[in-house]
Order: sequence, then C-alpha cells, then structure tokens
Amino acid sequence: MTEHVKTEIAGGVLTVTMQRPEKKNALTGAMYNAMSDALSKAEADPSVRVILFQGDGDSFTAGNDLADFASQARGEGTVDSPAHRFIDTISKVGKPIVAAVQGNAVGVGTTMLLHCDLVYLADNARLITPFVNLALVPEAASSWLLPLRIGHARAYAMFALGEPMDAAGALASGLANAVVPQADLRKKAHDAAIALTKRPAGSLSLTKKLMREHQRIAAQIAEEGVLFKQRLTTPEAREAFAAFAERRQPDFSKL
Repeated sequence: MTEHVKTEIAGGVLTVTMQRPEKKNALTGAMYNAMSDALSKAEADPSVRVILFQGDGDSFTAGNDLADFASQARGEGTVDSPAHRFIDTISKVGKPIVAAVQGNAVGVGTTMLLHCDLVYLADNARLITPFVNLALVPEAASSWLLPLRIGHARAYAMFALGEPMDAAGALASGLANAVVPQADLRKKAHDAAIALTKRPAGSLSLTKKLMREHQRIAAQIAEEGVLFKQRLTTPEAREAFAAFAERRQPDFSKL
C-alpha cells in the first residue's frame, strides 16, 4: 500500500480513498498498484460485496501524474505499467463498483467511471479527457465505451477538443446516476453501496456480466494500449509535455 491510498472495509463495502489532495490526487505508480491490489483482494474476499471509490480534497483525481508521462516522452523510462494494470483490473471486476466524484476527474479519473456501476457526482464535478491535447489517445476502452454511452459527437468533442463535461451534462448524458451538493456526496454514494450489499451477490455479478461485453472491452484496451505506448515516444508528445512543464501552449504546427 501507499500512504496516498486508504482502504477500509465496513458493512460489506470496501472504500478506496485517494489521499493526495495537495496534488489533486494525481496518480503515481504506487497509487495505481495500491488500487489494483485493493480491487484484486476485494474480488477474492467474500466479506466484500461492493467497492466504493472516492478522493480527498477538491478533486476526484487529476489523472496520471504528468511527470511520469513526461519522463517517458523524453525516453527516460518505460510506459507506466501500473496504470495499465489498474485499467485491466478495474475492467474485469465482477463485484459492483460505486464512485463518488467531486471537482475535476481528469483522464483516467473519467475513463474509470465507465467501468463503475453507479456514479454519483457533486454539483461541481467536471469530467475531462485531454488525451489528444497531450498528443496521446484515449485509454480504458473509453474510445469505444464513451461514444457508446453519450454518442459520437459529444465524445469526440471531449477527446479531440478536451472539452470538459459538467455534472449536469454528465447526468443528462447518462454518465452519472445523480448530482448532489458536495456536502452530501459521500453519504449518497455510501448509501447506494450499502443498498447493493443487501442484494443477492450472485445475481448482481451475473447482471453486471450480462451488461458488459468483456471480450470487446479487453480488445479495445489492448488496441489503445499499443497506440498509447507509441504516442508517448513521438515528437508531438515531447512537445506537449515540454509545453506543460514550461506553462505555454504547445506548437504542433511543424511536427
């Protein structure tokens, strides 16, 4: 485990809390591994019937720590396998997953929600998928799942233009179950998780399995993963991350 991810089991609910608020819960490799471990243990533990994700501070998560991506773009490291492991793990979880999202949910902070079964948003939530802005491609099968959920036009705008979707828009688009004041968010999500613990676990697992095309999701994750790794080594990616570090607009016009 890492000090930036807290796990707690109570009443049949495993609560996984991202605790790096000073960095907007930006995800390090250690955090990804801790969350993957928690999911794997939850699947094997009969006392856990539901998994709940939440984040401390004013953001759900800023997504992948961009310092990791930047070092990879400079050729200083390998692709962040802990991130891929988390994506692969969450996509295969058979138990219900609930998410409580406040503030910004960036990158994987949004795409992981497509693998959750109930999503509750604070009224200040914003879903952001800035992959193209970083010269990358979508991940977590979101290039298929997001258009499937909200339509091509809105999904393309989120990906290609990096346009945020606010909480009201996410609710109207079918990405969330409810929008509540931030002060009520955790209770709303926890109450839903507790309600699920009272349903027959076998029926819940089979229902989730029937509602998800697991082979299609796995194939999309694999295809995205290959392209993602390739994109991290391109001059466009190096320019994107250099511009981010230098706090300027990237210039892709000559690349």
